[in-house]
Amino acid sequence: MNRILIIDDEQSLLTTLEMLFSKEGYEVRTACGGRDGLLRLSEGDRPDLLISDVKMPEVDGIQVLRAAKKMDPCLPVVLITAHADLRVAKDACNEGAYYFLEKPFRNKQLLEICREALAFGKADRRYSDRKRELSSARRPEMPVGEAPCFKAAMELATKAAESDSTILIQGENGTGKEIVARFIYRSSRRGNRPFITVNCGALQDTLLESELFGHVKGSFTGAISNKDGLFKVASGGTILLDEVGDTSLSLQVKLLRVLQEKEITPVGSTEPVPVDVRVIAATNRKLEDHVREGRFREDLFYRLNVIPITVPPLRERSGDIPLLIDYFLKRNSIEGDHRQLFSGQALELLESYHWPGNVRELENVIERLCVLGHSAKISEKDLPEEMRRPRVAPLAGEDPKPTPTLEAVEKAYIHWVMEQVGGSKTRAAKILGIDPSTLYRKLPR
Repeated sequence: MNRILIIDDEQSLLTTLEMLFSKEGYEVRTACGGRDGLLRLSEGDRPDLLISDVKMPEVDGIQVLRAAKKMDPCLPVVLITAHADLRVAKDACNEGAYYFLEKPFRNKQLLEICREALAFGKADRRYSDRKRELSSARRPEMPVGEAPCFKAAMELATKAAESDSTILIQGENGTGKEIVARFIYRSSRRGNRPFITVNCGALQDTLLESELFGHVKGSFTGAISNKDGLFKVASGGTILLDEVGDTSLSLQVKLLRVLQEKEITPVGSTEPVPVDVRVIAATNRKLEDHVREGRFREDLFYRLNVIPITVPPLRERSGDIPLLIDYFLKRNSIEGDHRQLFSGQALELLESYHWPGNVRELENVIERLCVLGHSAKISEKDLPEEMRRPRVAPLAGEDPKPTPTLEAVEKAYIHWVMEQVGGSKTRAAKILGIDPSTLYRKLPR
């Protein structure tokens, strides 16, 4: 049964309208004057429809309308008045009144308006509820982190999601650049459209071009049919160009055209195809250095760098390590606080480790400990060997030892280089300027 609240300062009209709507099967409440009406509205059992006079002492109908809409934006309100005024009618419409009815009116006319207002109110409420459900359902989970540098990056990502501007995400390997890109995608208006990720460093140039832009039949050996490129597959959505810094100069020209003209040309075709895609690029390289060295086009860099976001390495947000450990424990179906599952020494080693592989390395370590852990509490003995070794002191400190031997300097330098490259012997040998086999012989000593 629909509930109606009628507000008027004339008791006789209240009685008449109460009888009229009660006969039609409505549950009717009345309030004599605007102040009494506001008290009724503030009660828990709110009406499905509000009918109010406009001209009332102390609190008029426009004030009642504003208060009602503030309490319940979907509540339909019908205003009635014996003193029609264009300005008041305009104010009523601007404040959200469903109808502005002038006295005298016919009962049949008022009943018809109220039936329409009730139907409109129910439809509006269903729409608002559904919109709220969809908004809640697609609101993405914020990536884990409380460090100021990480929160600043995520605040920028949240703002960037509101636009269709191109975004360049920079950061070391394993920092979570793709996670940030997916957060932006899910937070954007394109969140219900495709999200395509392309690793530009994993494919040869010709193959990458075909993957991105598509090809026509017969354009090269093996092209036995037409194929849509990923830019077209992602139509209406978002494409992530991961490791964009690894693309060749020739392919960069074609990417630039996509960003400038919003169109692609499949391999072997002369007909451009329009595309509607939001581009997010990611790289672990410093593209500014590549531009100076002539390995990356300056015009493409500025097209990509509309909104730059830098994801900080884990060593710069070590305070987030406990939060990330708890998150990864839950991902591995381990309930409980990390402080209950790890010994104090183990946690101290995890928090002091330099994490060359960043968040990805931490995730892998926690998964390994969850799978291979044999005791109720993980101790330092369960951690990987590299985390149990004490860190090598910096090559040059504030108080260096006097006259170190050549062997000591060489040993410290090799350790320092190995630490900088995350343990990669190949990269270390290249930096040291020696053959990898020579480095292998030196390391055991």
